[in-house]
Formats: sequence, C-alpha cells, structure tokens
Amino acid sequence: MKYAYYPGCSLEKTQRGYDESVREVFKALGQELTEIDDWNCCGATMYMSVKETVSLAVSARNLAIAEKMGLDILAPCSSCFTVLLKTNRILREIPEMHRDVNEALAEAELKYDGTTRVRHPLDVLMNDIGIETIRGKVQQNLNGLKIAPYYGCQIVRPDKTFDDRENPMLLDRMFAACGGESVYFPMKVRCCGGMLMTTFEDTALALNRDLLQCAAENGADVIVTTCPLCHFNLEGYQGKINKTFGTKFNIPILYFTQLLGIALGLPARSLGLDSSFIPLGDKIASLTEAHYA
Repeated sequence: MKYAYYPGCSLEKTQRGYDESVREVFKALGQELTEIDDWNCCGATMYMSVKETVSLAVSARNLAIAEKMGLDILAPCSSCFTVLLKTNRILREIPEMHRDVNEALAEAELKYDGTTRVRHPLDVLMNDIGIETIRGKVQQNLNGLKIAPYYGCQIVRPDKTFDDRENPMLLDRMFAACGGESVYFPMKVRCCGGMLMTTFEDTALALNRDLLQCAAENGADVIVTTCPLCHFNLEGYQGKINKTFGTKFNIPILYFTQLLGIALGLPARSLGLDSSFIPLGDKIASLTEAHYA
C-alpha cells in the first residue's frame, strides 16, 4: 500500500521521534509513504476560531495535493488528523463552503473534489495491514512489558470511526500481539490539557499529574501515546509535576510507533529513542540494548 504522508509541523521539528518511528515502522511492514510535496500547516485548531473559511482553505490545500497524487493522507499528529478530517467533513456536508474553499484554492491552481481519505497510522496498521501481519513481523517479544495505552482526546472522537470512542482497544490489541500487557488505564481518552500548559499551567499540570498517577498506580512500565502534544506534556513537564505536587514519577513516555518499532526489531536510534527526556528504564532498555550496538 502507498500513502501520502503528512508529517505536520510538530513531527518535523520538536517531535522527530514520532516522524522517524512512523517512517521506519511502515517501511518494515512493506508500506510506502510518499511525503506530500510542499505541504503546509494544517491550521491547527485555533484557525477555526479566527476565520473558518481561511482555516478550511489552509487545510484543504493539503487534501487537494494528496488528491492529485491519488492517495489517502496519513496524518500521525492527533491535531492534524482531526483538523484534516473535520475539513473533509465540512466540505462534504456544506456545498457553499466547498465552493468558497475551491475559489481560494484556484488562486494556487488547485481544486479539491473531496475524494481524499484522512487516515491515522493506528487505523492503517490495525485495519489495513492487520494484526496477523504485525504479529508475524515481531522480532523482539515485549516480554510482558506493562503498558498504559494513552489515546488522548482527539483521534477516536467525536468524528472518528476506526475505534470505540469511549473505550478504544486497538493499541491494547496491537501490543498484546507483540507480547506486551496493557494495564488497566481508565483515563486512556482523558485530555492532557493540550495548550493549556501555556495559558493555565496549574490546570494542565494537574491534568497530567492525574494521568501519570493513574498509570503508576496500575503498574505501568511505560505510557504510549499517539499525540505530539500529549507526549510533550507528559514527558517534558514530568519534572515540574513532581516538584509542584511532591510526586516522584519517572515514567517513560513513548510514541506507540516507537514501541512497535522495538517489537519489530528496529534499531533504537532509528526510532528516535536516544532523544527521550525520561530514561527508558531497565525493562525497555533490555529490549533495545542489542540495537544500540
């Protein structure tokens, strides 16, 4: 299979480990990712609150380029995935808006007919490639590693259809096939606070404290995420959370594609694991040390 790859701003800059691990995992599973030429920011969520038509046109430009490629878009970032998916839905349901957006796109000699599908890597891995293919490619059994699967609040709701909205299970099933064990994690779709960390830091720190506490209380060795902002908040602010609340969290935060890459036997550095802020811990290190050589 071949997909139009849309890394988005976060993966290109601050969250290279996600970008690198997505590319390496898909290559290992025989899937071709062709990066969208001259892609632009999806507009993120704040554009919608400023000028809806402009935000839709900004997002639709990426969809139009992918449509010319004749491929579905693969968008790993939860925000990018959500915005692109929302744009597709609005343009499909509101003909007047679709017309206005195409008028804007015409200035760049583009047109969007609405045929591009927006996909998340988790959806593609589990529903296109399939769990049996993944199981057959496992080179490093996860040996009962205890995993808190954190989906976040965006990729499965409210518009998404590839997993259950309130109790998604695809990450749980994926890592069970790799020899891991998903712990009880009832906060798997709770919000991390997102950009509240830059505006209402106390609130965001408390939200992330609760997520870390839930994972720790249930014996997780690692939290796996699907979202750059969730990852950044949980990992980058873990020290400040400890200082603020008197906790002693030291929980590794990995992208789900990084942990899957470990199970597929891929070199740790190719998955961006050497840039983690929190030490991987003995259990994860024992699965990757052979690949650091």
